Amino acid sequence: MDQSLRTLGVAPNAWMVNQAIADITRPQKTPQPVILSTETKTLRLDLAKTAIIVIDMQNDFCHPDGWLAHIGVDVTPATKPIVPLNNLLPELRAVGVPVIWLNWGNRPDLLNISANLLHVYNPTGEGVGLGDRLPKNDARVLMAGSWAAAVVDELQQSPQDICVDKYRMSGFWDTPLDSILKNLGITTILFAGVNADQCVLTTLCDANFLGYDCILVKDCTATTSPDYCWLATLYNVKQCFGFVSDSQAIFTALNHPEATGRDK
Repeated sequence: MDQSLRTLGVAPNAWMVNQAIADITRPQKTPQPVILSTETKTLRLDLAKTAIIVIDMQNDFCHPDGWLAHIGVDVTPATKPIVPLNNLLPELRAVGVPVIWLNWGNRPDLLNISANLLHVYNPTGEGVGLGDRLPKNDARVLMAGSWAAAVVDELQQSPQDICVDKYRMSGFWDTPLDSILKNLGITTILFAGVNADQCVLTTLCDANFLGYDCILVKDCTATTSPDYCWLATLYNVKQCFGFVSDSQAIFTALNHPEATGRDK
């Protein structure tokens, strides 16, 4: 009889089992400590327990033919994270940091979307709201699987990246995001994407409430809202919910893991 142990689950949340034994000790990842400078403190963090979540860098929010542009929003600011993300993400992948694309992608029948949420985006009921078709390209607004919910072409994805649909501003509400992070053994999250004061901030806040360590990557994040919304977001993250850093500080951490952090 074959008594070899087989893996059940995803490391580090995995068991080793056969007919007689269940080894539930769960193998540990090899620590990858680095020193990261932020705007308030120097952090010592473990890359083996770190993921980056890129939020809503999708056509409906960032493309000139998308939904926000259709309702009159200047989406130019939403494209600012593209270049720094294309520089940063390959470096994070190279050291094993999971990249999670968190995009708003509703069910086609909208059965999990309430009337009050529909009202936010279509207050008269006469406009183009959630699930409606864009006149320019017939894409259904914020619909999973549609062009509207797809990551913009300019951002380079990788087959090993993880994609999660969300249905509210917060990516933790009614989604598998928390379970995925726990299975991966993640305790620290880098946050990027748009809009900083809406979907990024609410997802970051919920991550903080769930006990994750939260770091906003400043140059990989943007908003189409007024500047005071951006400034309030940075203030609140630093004051209440985590830390603010940038991609250059992350590059420094990756290239000089024994450094003490940049001078303030």
